[in-house]
Amino acid sequence: MSRARFVECFGGIFENSPWIAERAFDLERGPAHDTANGVHSALTRVFRSASEAERLGVLNAHPDLAGKLAQAKRLTDNSTAEQASAGLDALTDAERASFESLNAHYVSKHGFPFIIAVRDHDKAGILAAFQRRIDNDREAEMSEACRQVERITELRLKDLLP
Repeated sequence: MSRARFVECFGGIFENSPWIAERAFDLERGPAHDTANGVHSALTRVFRSASEAERLGVLNAHPDLAGKLAQAKRLTDNSTAEQASAGLDALTDAERASFESLNAHYVSKHGFPFIIAVRDHDKAGILAAFQRRIDNDREAEMSEACRQVERITELRLKDLLP
């Protein structure tokens, strides 16, 4: 696979962060990387070895859950499908207000949006995780958000590859 094709295929796996696929292409790769798990390993190595500022950029590339981008239908195709899978595209007014309040408080406290692999949860589970994690300190929450990003990318890759 050429570099351009690799980035075309995998540049959107980490939300709006094609630089991860660009760097992963430059890693030593072999037949073990011809699967979802293999590509995930390469991409994740790049993400984990990135600077804190670069990882923060990836976190900030993620949209708020059920936020203004979703309402305006301006999410990436992956994010739209993921949020819909948990019912976040069909919230009541009260639920939407709760998400908006939690999102605002979370971003104000941590400096990046709340991130969770929504396909692993239902709406109630997402709200419970939101409420549980919002009081974490920034370091713990950045670590958890990065783990969640890695899980999101794993699920996205498994949709594409064996």
